[in-house]
Amino acid sequence: MTTEKEKNKKKRAKPFSKLLKIIVVFFTFSLLTVSALLFAVIYYNAPVQPVQNQFAPPQIDGITQNQDGTFFIEVRRGESAQSVGRRLESAGLIRDRHFWNLLFRLDSEHLKIGTYRLEGGESQLAIKNLLVSGRQILHKVTIPEGVTLLRASRILEEAGICSAQDFLLAAKDPETVSHYRIPGNSMEGYLFPDTYLFPSEFPASRVVRAMADNFFVRIERIYPDVAKMSMQELNDKVIMASIVEREYRAAEEAPVMAGVFYNRLRVGMALQSCATVEYIITEILGRPHPRVLYNRDLEIRNPYNSYMFPGLPPGPISAPGAVALNAAFSPAQTEFLYFRLTDVQTGRHYFSRTFDEHIRAGELVPKGH
Repeated sequence: MTTEKEKNKKKRAKPFSKLLKIIVVFFTFSLLTVSALLFAVIYYNAPVQPVQNQFAPPQIDGITQNQDGTFFIEVRRGESAQSVGRRLESAGLIRDRHFWNLLFRLDSEHLKIGTYRLEGGESQLAIKNLLVSGRQILHKVTIPEGVTLLRASRILEEAGICSAQDFLLAAKDPETVSHYRIPGNSMEGYLFPDTYLFPSEFPASRVVRAMADNFFVRIERIYPDVAKMSMQELNDKVIMASIVEREYRAAEEAPVMAGVFYNRLRVGMALQSCATVEYIITEILGRPHPRVLYNRDLEIRNPYNSYMFPGLPPGPISAPGAVALNAAFSPAQTEFLYFRLTDVQTGRHYFSRTFDEHIRAGELVPKGH
């Protein structure tokens, strides 16, 4: 028979039993929740091994896959973490962009603009840390004024940026030429000579576009009304600048030389630029650069031969820099039709109005030059 004391003891045990059950359920639920969250973090943060050449073409909106399985991703100015996450997900480099967004909500770090190299198979956290660190593997390369596409391709290859062949193919890609509305079959003359910072083994198409974008930024500074010009008018200026670039040595003489060439065009006289013949020999015929031009060289039948064919050549013959471009857009207003090198050391020329005066100027050239 149960006593009153035992009944009271059982009554007190029931609430404790219920509390114990609640605690067990709560901790079980918490453990399951934490386990699920931990699993989700491990799963979504886990490296994804992208498939080689899974894109066609092998580039998705600023993410380029290289032949060795690595990737270059470009973080653009003003771009959000969400935008980058969408691109990373599309490229198969992360498992889920929502987890990527969560990583950025948990702290105040921001992406830094630039181009980054991803090895592939990296965790989301590792990719995030790279893109907020600003650690880009960049190499400085200088493209001198007056170089041709061929010479620029060799410089870039020597610097380990991209292969010479890939660069030349990219510079002659019809889609790229059309994108910049160039009235020709290559980007010759439209890749601005400058010092660039590129990652090693960078896609040649991106190199070409970076140099072309730089050109159009620079040309707008030189001639703010360039947008009002037709592409053919601009092309004529670039062709002229490319010739002046290869002819001048003293910067102050560049506008005078441009004036000479414009004067020749105005009177229907051939431009008679040795630089155009040298371009034929080295870039079109693939021969070594000549030390001296002979009469037989001046008789090569090619549209670029400005001794044989009047008017401007079909396209630029070099990459003009700021001095030559300024000269082409703002030539000196003179009556000169001729110029002759008179000082090899300083690169100074004598400018003449008549052919007789030009011939007499030959007496000013020291013997042996």
